[in-house]
Formats: sequence, structure tokens, C-alpha cells
Amino acid sequence: MKGRALRKQSLLLVATAAILAIPMLLVASAPKIEVSWKNPNFSGTRFTNILVLALNGKAANRAEFEDELAAAITRPGIQATQSYVFLARPDATPIDMKDMRELIREQKFDAIVVARITKAEKKTTYVPGEIYDPYPYYGTFYGYYDVVSPLVYSPGYLEKVSTAQVETNFYATAKPDGELVWTGTTNTFNGNSPMKAIKELVNVVIKELEKQNVISGKS
Repeated sequence: MKGRALRKQSLLLVATAAILAIPMLLVASAPKIEVSWKNPNFSGTRFTNILVLALNGKAANRAEFEDELAAAITRPGIQATQSYVFLARPDATPIDMKDMRELIREQKFDAIVVARITKAEKKTTYVPGEIYDPYPYYGTFYGYYDVVSPLVYSPGYLEKVSTAQVETNFYATAKPDGELVWTGTTNTFNGNSPMKAIKELVNVVIKELEKQNVISGKS
């Protein structure tokens, strides 16, 4: 009877710890495109000169994103350029659309990729201690102590987790006000390591642009 009760208690402990760990698994996800739409009415030609623009976020992260995306887009026959080369926006200040129109005309950009953070949150999440099965060790004090002592000195803790969601739009510039060619929105992903998240984000955006035949694949 005691053994059965201890085994039941063990299963309850494992199940409880697993439930506590679920939020961590959810927020630890990498960026992926959840919503993707391509304009079925667009019938333009191939793009060869593309401007990359990150609308909001910290200056360093915006610059990194533009660097990574411009490098990923650039390939034989396609040149991509970061917006910060022409528009200094250290504090993500609003862009004068008159200046933007002039820039597009002067530099002959035939497309612009615009990304913005649509959601950014910081949450405090509980990280449980080690998951273990106490049943085999509860029979003696020494077995019990060997198992639980690491937990006494290494308990669960609270961790701040940053999450974000990003929308990316691809516009053709041939028409006076531009024309939406493709739009994609990510899941809510882990943003604790911005540089890592940016690389992963750029990777999924590029794959989707190629999949939707917005830009040609690298040969």
C-alpha cells in the first residue's frame, strides 16, 4: 500500500512539474510565419533594387535586422539596401513621406520591404526545479536525501522572458502610392536573445518570399 501511494505521489509530482514547464515551452518557440498572403492581382515584373526598412524597435536591433535582411535578399540580379544608409532614425522617429518618395525616386528602388514589431511583451515566468521520480528513493532516509538535497539548494526561480511578434510587408513602388505584393505575420516568439531572434526571423521571411515567388531563389 505504501509503495502504491508513493508511486501515485510520484506521478502527481511529475505531472505538476510538467504543467509548470508548459509556459516555458511555449515562449521558447522560434519565429515562424503564421499568416502569409500574396496579392493575386499583382502582375509586376521581377524586383532588382529593394529598400529594407525596420519601422520600430531599438536602434541597434533595427540596424541589425536591416543588415541581415539586406544581405539575405541580395543575390545575382537583386540588390538590397538598408534604410539607415539614407534615413538616420536613432530614436525610430516618424518618417517624412515626402522624403521617402524622393528617396525611392532618386535611388530607383522598385520595391520596399517594411517590418514592424506588432507585439512586444515581458513576462515573469516560474521555472520549476528538476523533475524526478521519488518512489525508488523514499524507502530510506539516505536515498531520499540524495534525491532532494540538490533541489533544496537549487530551487525553482523566476525568469523574465521577452516575446515579440513581427509583421513584414513587401511593396512594389511602380505605382505612386506603392502596391502591396506580400504580407506575413509571425507567431509570438522568444525575444530574449535579440540577435539570435533576428537571424531566425530573417531566415523564415526569406524562405517565405522565395516560396511565394516574390524574389527568386539563390542559385
